[in-house]
Amino acid sequence: MMKFAVSSKGNPVSDTLKSRIQTYLLDFGLECDEEEPDIVISVGGDGTLLYAFHKYSSRLDKTAFVGVHTGHLGFYADWVPDEIEKLVIAIAKTPFQIVEYPVLEVIVRYNDGAKEARYLALNECTIKSIEGTLVTDVEIKGELFETFRGDGLCLSTPSGSTAYNKALGGAIIHPSIRAIQLAEMASINNRVFRTVGSPLILPEHHTCVIKPLNDVHFQVAVDHLTLLHKDVKSIQCRVANENVRFARFRPFPFWKRVQDSFIGKGE
Repeated sequence: MMKFAVSSKGNPVSDTLKSRIQTYLLDFGLECDEEEPDIVISVGGDGTLLYAFHKYSSRLDKTAFVGVHTGHLGFYADWVPDEIEKLVIAIAKTPFQIVEYPVLEVIVRYNDGAKEARYLALNECTIKSIEGTLVTDVEIKGELFETFRGDGLCLSTPSGSTAYNKALGGAIIHPSIRAIQLAEMASINNRVFRTVGSPLILPEHHTCVIKPLNDVHFQVAVDHLTLLHKDVKSIQCRVANENVRFARFRPFPFWKRVQDSFIGKGE
């Protein structure tokens, strides 16, 4: 028997749809299991799905996600409220296709030898200083690439390349490509200080390590989670071994989503 859970944005429209979906799926004989679901239906927007991803990040190999958007078109949500009955029947009666996308692994290590902290990001990880300019060495594959001075750094997944990364001038990457992207935030470039000044796309076998050069506290944001870290030795980022799994019941073309979100239909 398939086990499901429904995550809601929390507004009246999303909560009403959540209740309907739960009732319909129970009527079809499926089991509601908030702890170990086989499929999670996210009702809201991309932020709601990000929340669900982090809630179930420890069982990404067992749980698949599907999104229903109750606002603007989302990159992770391909169903609309008018299609709830169709979606429920598809979940209950149709073997679904699993599409896997890469996610970002972030490991924070500390100077005092404290236990390292590990996070997974579906969209991106941003690194900023909360005490002025961020000054760090950036290593790629164990070799020093540059010394960065500026507001911060953004490391994104392909599926997150349309979010903060795009606002920083990063490339949009198809999520079937197993890579991460490094984009700079307002880097300082003059006769003394130089950075590459361009986003970098790193394949899955390349690891990026950020090593601070000044004694500051870091603000590390992993998707919607903002964390403060002190006495940081390094922040390591790479393509994670885990993948996020989406349940597909019909085509959901990535470039069509990009077109709808940023270009529109035209005249």
